[in-house]
Amino acid sequence: MKNILKLLFLLGIVVYLIFAFFKFAHSGDNAECVGVDIAISDSTHSGFITPAEAERILKSSKQYPVGKIMKDINSKMIEKEMTKNPFIKDAICYKTPANRVHVIISQRLPMLRIKADNGEDYYVDNRGYVMEPMGYVADLPVVTGNVDKNFTRRQLLQLGQFLQSSDFWNDQIEQINVTPQQEVDLIPRIGDNIIHMGKPDSISKKMRNLMAFYEKVMPEVGWNKYSEINLEHTNQIICTKRSKKRHS
Repeated sequence: MKNILKLLFLLGIVVYLIFAFFKFAHSGDNAECVGVDIAISDSTHSGFITPAEAERILKSSKQYPVGKIMKDINSKMIEKEMTKNPFIKDAICYKTPANRVHVIISQRLPMLRIKADNGEDYYVDNRGYVMEPMGYVADLPVVTGNVDKNFTRRQLLQLGQFLQSSDFWNDQIEQINVTPQQEVDLIPRIGDNIIHMGKPDSISKKMRNLMAFYEKVMPEVGWNKYSEINLEHTNQIICTKRSKKRHS
């Protein structure tokens, strides 16, 4: 008899829990959304997508969930609107029993800004994905000159990846100019000179040579002694002295 009573008691608990779950789920579906939580992956890196920017996207697309009835919130539509932004690689949206909406965003991180002579203006990430500026501004190396998307993907990605991997070089190089011969000149932030790389190959070796030159020679002669530092040959650096101005 005791065992039968225990089984009936447990059965009653199970029935109650099932009833309570469906009642809660039903009432939750008809409740208003009280908040939205947005998480950005790679948020420690410089990027354009912040929680505030994500909220702006939601509001401008009429998908902002706060104040809406939970059952009327379309998670897939929120994901779709988010990924319309070229700087958002992926988005996951889900609802919680606390009547909140969670959005997890994976962003694309711009690596270079291209402002070419042919009028093209875009950002590119480390995989060669092209992103229109959309009014965003970032402190990244700017590529100018005779450059198109094909040259960017084939020749400049490796250089951009190298600069991005080094805090020093990423801060030091502010411009990459591509000549009509499709050779590369680097414009540094410090030092009034042009760094002629030649073809963007043997990048690690050439930049290692330049670093050694910075450490051993520049402290002795000063940052503005040379107008050009030529890295084209991997076994030597050739420098052009700045011409002295004549006084009348």
